[in-house]
Amino acid sequence: MKLILAVLVLVLVVETQAQWYQFPGQAIGGAKDMWHAYQDMREANWKNSDKYFHARGNYDAANRGPGGRWAAEVISDAREALQGLGNSGRGKVDSEADQEANRWGRNGGDPNRYRPNGLPNKY
Repeated sequence: MKLILAVLVLVLVVETQAQWYQFPGQAIGGAKDMWHAYQDMREANWKNSDKYFHARGNYDAANRGPGGRWAAEVISDAREALQGLGNSGRGKVDSEADQEANRWGRNGGDPNRYRPNGLPNKY
């Protein structure tokens, strides 16, 4: 009886702490958040808004939980790595600034820190 009780308590503690079963859904939702931020950035086509959309996508994804945070980090790092391979003309300084905005949003910072003046409220 003591063994059954100990196993039951262990299962309950581990399940409430880990919540591993939610990770995949959070990751998928986080990837969608990143995609929506990218689509909004393309639609807005607003000067100096890039960092805002980086921060917003990461912020929205990370708010879903550990899975969303993971997805945001993987997507952000992959995007910057791929951008560095091509000849985008933006350079290392811009990529580092993008990553700063990514980390800011992912760590719960308000994306409006990077919001450019005049960007429509829709975004």
